[in-house]
Amino acid sequence: MYVKQIYTGCLSEAAYFVESKGEAIIIDPLRDIDSYTEMAKEKNATIKYIFETHFHADFVSGHIDLSKQTGAPIVYGPGTETNFPVHVAKDGEVFSLGNITIEVMHTPGHTIESTCYLLKDETGKPYCIFTGDTLFVGDVGRPDLSSGDMTTDELAGIMYDTLQKKILPLADDIIVYPAHGPGSSCGKNLGPDTFSTIGEQRKTNYALQPQTKDEFIKTVTEGLGSAPVYFSVNAKINKEGYDSLDEVKLKGLLPLTVDAFKRKMKEDVIILDTRNAATFTHGFIAGSIFIGLEGRFAEWAGSILPFHQRIILVTDQGKEEETIIRMARVGFDKVEGYLDGGFETWKNAKEEIDMIIDVEPDELAMDILHDPNAVVVDVRRETEFADGHIKNATNLPLAEMTDVAQIANFEDNQNLYIHCAGGYRSVIASSLLKRQDIHNLRNVLGGWNKIKLEKSIETEKKVSVLN
Repeated sequence: MYVKQIYTGCLSEAAYFVESKGEAIIIDPLRDIDSYTEMAKEKNATIKYIFETHFHADFVSGHIDLSKQTGAPIVYGPGTETNFPVHVAKDGEVFSLGNITIEVMHTPGHTIESTCYLLKDETGKPYCIFTGDTLFVGDVGRPDLSSGDMTTDELAGIMYDTLQKKILPLADDIIVYPAHGPGSSCGKNLGPDTFSTIGEQRKTNYALQPQTKDEFIKTVTEGLGSAPVYFSVNAKINKEGYDSLDEVKLKGLLPLTVDAFKRKMKEDVIILDTRNAATFTHGFIAGSIFIGLEGRFAEWAGSILPFHQRIILVTDQGKEEETIIRMARVGFDKVEGYLDGGFETWKNAKEEIDMIIDVEPDELAMDILHDPNAVVVDVRRETEFADGHIKNATNLPLAEMTDVAQIANFEDNQNLYIHCAGGYRSVIASSLLKRQDIHNLRNVLGGWNKIKLEKSIETEKKVSVLN
């Protein structure tokens, strides 16, 4: 028996490859499936089943492409309805894989169809459980991504019953393999590890502590932030189907000359620049949106970019395909080419460019002191802001900056100083502000991590949110 977690850090997503006696299953695959098929070849195994724990909201699954390529059926739990062929398993149904078995455990709560899969070894002893978004390390799946007509409280109540009846009775030594790790928005506050045991979670996970159903509902639903806007889009794609990744890449991997790129710019397209943040600020095509590959790229693309608009790319040379694949993971399929030769080609052609001025925290400190029009804009999440921020700073979370009305609240005479925690989100925010013709701005290098070390900058913990 062979069990491997395949973890993708930028999405905090875990897929799984399980093999026994030349037969394999894939659990919760990403849209780019090559790693799974290559792993099967290395193990000289045939992919027998593709198991899905639920309709994922934070990424587009590779279930359909993988099924077409391998012939393996897609397995979902009870209550599943799709627009493509699947095997809807019954609660308690058992699948054989070599000389091990996989037992279906219907565990609704995160969604109605949410299902865990209990793996039993060659002796029939439960070895591990693939929990999807039902149980994380230190958390449980958020119940506000409603399936059907269920309210958040109703789903939370169902999750309470699921945990009491299906999860807590399991043995302490069973390994817990969830679908996500730290940083995921599928829970409130996932722990730092990507796997655990039932026993450890029984001791440390707040959702598994003794409590009434009403107490559980309050605890699980309290403090839930808004779900990223792309969640509903991805869940729909996973339920209804999508174009193959090969087709998406074929359309997107179109090299565009400077002239062809300029012609595209006159159409209703978005220019997406995925280079490093420090490189972008020193020069970019006017009107570009920056989302660098070095950060949580796919999540921010899904949160900020509209899915209906066509996109053309500016990337580091050789990063075009990676960009398209990572965008496809969250449902973008309208990339229509990239600038051949990258930004240097544009610059060498003497075309118009824009820049973002970077400042160090000590320069910010001087400007706050001497410039009455200085406005500090903190684009971190409200919870981050509440934990400490520059005195009198305005909190405008990056995820809310798709609202033009929010951005329009700034005055023409204000000099904006944009910062986040470390410097990635602030460059995204600055590019969005530039697109709205707000150019009197500075990007604060190092963000809050460096600002809080600058003793001449006064900080506080009182929340102040832009209205």
